[in-house]
Amino acid sequence: MAEGAAEAPAESGGGSDSGAGAPERGVAPIKPQYLTTKEQFHEFLEAKGQEKPSQEIKAGDPGSNDLAEPEAKRIRLEDGQTGEVAEPGEQPQAQKRARGQNKGRPHMKPTHYDKNRLCPSLVQDSAAKCFFGDRCRFLHDVGLYLETKPSDLGPRCVLFETFGRCPYGVTCRFAGAHLGPEGQNLVQEERVQAPPVRNGLDKALQQQLRKRKVRFERAEQALRQLSKGHVPGPSPEATVPEVSGAEGAPGQDSGDTQQAVPEPGAEALTSGSVRTCGPLTDEDIVRLRPCEKRKLDISGKLYLAPLTTCGNLPFRRICKRFGADVTCGEMAVCTNLLQGQTSEWALLRRHPCEDIFGVQLEGAFPDTMTKCAELLNRTIEVDFVDINVGCPIDLVYKKGGGCALMNRAAKFQQIVRGMNQVLDVPLTVKIRTGVQERVNLAHRLLPELRDWGAALVTLHGRSREQRYTKLADWEYIAQCVTAASPMPLFGNGDILSYEDANRAMQTGVAGVMIARGALLKPWLFTEIKEQRHWDISSSERMAILQDFTRYGLEHWGSDTQGVEKTRRFLLEWLSFLCRYVPVGLLERLPQRINERPPYYLGRDYLETLMASQKAADWIRISEMLLGPVPPNFVFLPKHKANAYK
Repeated sequence: MAEGAAEAPAESGGGSDSGAGAPERGVAPIKPQYLTTKEQFHEFLEAKGQEKPSQEIKAGDPGSNDLAEPEAKRIRLEDGQTGEVAEPGEQPQAQKRARGQNKGRPHMKPTHYDKNRLCPSLVQDSAAKCFFGDRCRFLHDVGLYLETKPSDLGPRCVLFETFGRCPYGVTCRFAGAHLGPEGQNLVQEERVQAPPVRNGLDKALQQQLRKRKVRFERAEQALRQLSKGHVPGPSPEATVPEVSGAEGAPGQDSGDTQQAVPEPGAEALTSGSVRTCGPLTDEDIVRLRPCEKRKLDISGKLYLAPLTTCGNLPFRRICKRFGADVTCGEMAVCTNLLQGQTSEWALLRRHPCEDIFGVQLEGAFPDTMTKCAELLNRTIEVDFVDINVGCPIDLVYKKGGGCALMNRAAKFQQIVRGMNQVLDVPLTVKIRTGVQERVNLAHRLLPELRDWGAALVTLHGRSREQRYTKLADWEYIAQCVTAASPMPLFGNGDILSYEDANRAMQTGVAGVMIARGALLKPWLFTEIKEQRHWDISSSERMAILQDFTRYGLEHWGSDTQGVEKTRRFLLEWLSFLCRYVPVGLLERLPQRINERPPYYLGRDYLETLMASQKAADWIRISEMLLGPVPPNFVFLPKHKANAYK
């Protein structure tokens, strides 16, 4: 099934296999000389790519001349999709619209990483012996490990070239670049530097979070005021949250701090008894008043949206290089952050190139959101904190978070007021037009958000029910600009060209947030700033992917796990990149975000390969960059519309 039919059949108006005829609704208008059929498209890729015969499976149905569907689709044939062709006299069954997250994909945790894995004490060149001794389940024989280790993927190690030392030693998949004649890990002393990424999770803090020994006094004070119906305000008695032992405070008694927050009758630390390091500053004594808070002035700047899964740090580095002004980390769940989960804290990491950077929090209750805001205010460096009130997925909505907060005004108010009270940086909010398609709520919420203390609001011009179908309602966004004034309002939705951005700015918004448009073409930021269409070549696009893999190996590591994690995120991104149609192939400019490409042959083989909607071809591109995939490798994208083609 073509992607346009899978994601938005109402817009596509039919299949896109035809290579001739008038342009169909929802299909990108490509010049006739490039159009082809599905069969000719795949035959061209197979002939040029010299694909192995074992990977070619012909369809067994004599009434259809299509090739067999990819493995991803064969695995999941449910919801009435039996894969059988209807009888001539039968009415074909309407296919269910594929929307939202691909929950049916198999969640198989790779176990081959743990087989013949070298003990971390040997990888890190630690002078101390393994803590577990004979009970350790990892290998301690380097020679035996090297016998079973896969061959290197290349002669150059990104980490060794960038930082002067590769922390993965012999386990690195590019170890030949930095291993000596006796297997020792070489170091370039003159180039050794610590990785520049900030906002990491301190091990001591993680232990305190897991043991529930972190105290949130400012959050507790704000929550008490909110529970009494008082609007929280700055108080000279407000103190910085105390982390028992997390930052090396000597002589603290942690025996009575098992709870995250002390009991109301328990003795609390006063401002005079807070232990500090370094000289005393005014901020240690007097809380910042709202008028003294750091301002967030990003009007007119290009804002890269927080994108779950694909909006990772390597991708944000790509977008920054092409002109993104403001970046935001992926959505982080506040309860997971308060529990000290390493994977959740990794979403907060910040690269030095991200000069204006924020983090996005998701939660449903004032206590957890306020405490999380206080924790982040103390431990990480950000320019703003964003509340996710736009997530439409059921997993979040049914727990009262995301879009559900738009219908929970009392809780929403407590969350915004409480977080604003404990944060020293501006608080922003991202919302949708409403929950139901024809019941808009944003225009009523915006004045209240302004009064509650939000510094900026971003409005996505769709409701939760719409998800990403139909076009964003920019007329409604223009009405909301007046309702939000003087608070700045950013608009979001359907921006894929500089013309789209110009039309959006004419509505009066303070700026635009770009989400899927950046996934389809990250050079969109350059196009907007230079007011032109960039007919980017396939070799230039491949160079972008090479940079992404380089950044990914720096971020996730160059051992087997790091390489495969980089491959996974690369494949997720390729599932969006294949929707882009090169400028030189279009009959009409620009391509619209709701237009899906028909089958076409590009100006060279690589351009055609990048247009493929088959996961097998995405994997082939990843093999050009990261070497062959491991045995039994399965990839199913998280988004249903990307999975079933």
